[in-house]
Amino acid sequence: MAKKVKIADLVKRFKLEVVCGEDGLQRLITVSDLYRPGLEIAGYFNYHPSERVQILGKTELTFLMTLSEDQRKDRLAKLCSSEETPCILVTRGLPVPDELVEIATERKIPIVRSTMPTTTLSSQMTNFLETKMAPTTTIHGVLVDVYGIGVLITGSSGIGKSETALELVKRGHRLVTDDSVEIRQTAENVLIGNPPELIKHLLEIRGVGIINVMTLFGAGAVRSDTKINLVVRLETWQQEKQYDRLGLDEETTRIIDTDLPLMTIPVRPGRNLAVIVEVAAMNYRLKRMGLNAAQQFANKLTETIAEESEEME
Repeated sequence: MAKKVKIADLVKRFKLEVVCGEDGLQRLITVSDLYRPGLEIAGYFNYHPSERVQILGKTELTFLMTLSEDQRKDRLAKLCSSEETPCILVTRGLPVPDELVEIATERKIPIVRSTMPTTTLSSQMTNFLETKMAPTTTIHGVLVDVYGIGVLITGSSGIGKSETALELVKRGHRLVTDDSVEIRQTAENVLIGNPPELIKHLLEIRGVGIINVMTLFGAGAVRSDTKINLVVRLETWQQEKQYDRLGLDEETTRIIDTDLPLMTIPVRPGRNLAVIVEVAAMNYRLKRMGLNAAQQFANKLTETIAEESEEME
């Protein structure tokens, strides 16, 4: 589910000055996009996205002051006419027109001000809102960074996820989170995983207890977050089940609205799961580079069968 952001959150994060409308600081921002209402100030309100944070920079305010007093009041009244408008943001520390303060106060729309340049503030605020408002979910599993590939290890409780992560850390890879993975989806349908604050850098090993990976192995053994590229599902070996032995069958799993490649690894005594996960990550990277060993083998096998068939004829 997507999180909501209040105007008060923006004020705190960007140290904004509240010019007026303190009662409206609890208004919710519903979209991460910002808007500079230049056309609206010129009189064109047909497609005004009033649900966005409205930004007034030097260009908008300078043009506004060229209008007559009646025109200025009319445009500003229309700009503040919607109850959906979260707030009006003035940049560069510019003075706020008295007419705007009067209308916004009457309609309980907060006006906030920043000393930052318009473009810089817009970029930083958009990134902040996209991060805060991104769809999120929490999954039971372990997230590790293996050769720069974010591998999400899932499976039933006690299957060996944490032990596999510990072995990977010993082999030089990095732990992101154990047991619980908080996942957010960016606007580009990229999944970013990070740990809950309570269990950050911690790993639970049955029989040993909770260990602090950063304390034991150093700061290079952990990451605060990572992009999730591959899902590895551990399951108890089932004798009657047919497992993929060539790697031609590519499974996927959906998290939020994003499909990720899924690899199912059967677990039984004697299998080194850490090495298998490590190889799976390297093989994923090779596939992204266009090198698919399974497909190359299948092509060679098809060619060999065809050649032998021709010789027999």
